[in-house]
Amino acid sequence: MISLVEPSTLANDHAFRSNYIRQLVQCSSNLNSTYETPKGTIPKLLVQYWHDPHDLPPDVRSCLESWSPLDSLGFTRILFDDESVAKYISQHFGDRHLKAFSRCHHPAMRCDYFRLCFILMNGGFYVDADETYSGRHFDDYFSDRRLKVHPLCYDKVTNSMVKTQAFVSERKFSESWIFYVNNNPLISPPNHPVIRIALNRANRLLIANSQRADIQSTTGPGNVTASLVEYVLLCEQENEPSNLYILTDWEEISTCVWPLSYRNDDRNWRLVNLGK
Repeated sequence: MISLVEPSTLANDHAFRSNYIRQLVQCSSNLNSTYETPKGTIPKLLVQYWHDPHDLPPDVRSCLESWSPLDSLGFTRILFDDESVAKYISQHFGDRHLKAFSRCHHPAMRCDYFRLCFILMNGGFYVDADETYSGRHFDDYFSDRRLKVHPLCYDKVTNSMVKTQAFVSERKFSESWIFYVNNNPLISPPNHPVIRIALNRANRLLIANSQRADIQSTTGPGNVTASLVEYVLLCEQENEPSNLYILTDWEEISTCVWPLSYRNDDRNWRLVNLGK
């Protein structure tokens, strides 16, 4: 039965969105295998961001350089900063996008916004500056044109993340768990509908909100999650397959490094969100 509620409305319902992502993720083996591969590949283009190239902490530089083995595997790596991002958006988009970018009040938010612009235009692979590469090959993720996203689950009671194995392989579930997808990594062809919806949604929220917008829901994982749910619901309405792949093994490829120096000051978006 086709819902009478607009997909965009359902995608903004937090309870519905979490449950819908849970179903997608816990049935990801079916989703990932039922796909007719179209012609084409995803560009082997790794894009990363650090807001100030003149103040790049050594520990962050080490994370960035951990990806250098990809150079010998045919990847091109590009590092952007605030200045080069503004030039990029000006050249490839326009005044509306520049205005939205100017409303991004924190480096993490500007990074969130920029990755959507770049991946929409070029496709490729975005990964955060606090991630380190394990060395495991993952070329197969670039051999078809599905958007690859990493699922996450947060437990409101324990105030901690749930291990991937628990909510994917074991398919556990608790009422206190919130399911969503991360905006890191993003592995995508150019002009993927989820990225396009997410960028348009971020523009609307940033331009409509004259106050300091919430980072997570406006440009971060909350935005990408809502956009992904909207897209899959639209696919269901049209009886079309979703061009999507759920990454359940990302921790084997990359590790988020927590004890980095910048996390102790206002460069850490979590401290800004908490008002510290």
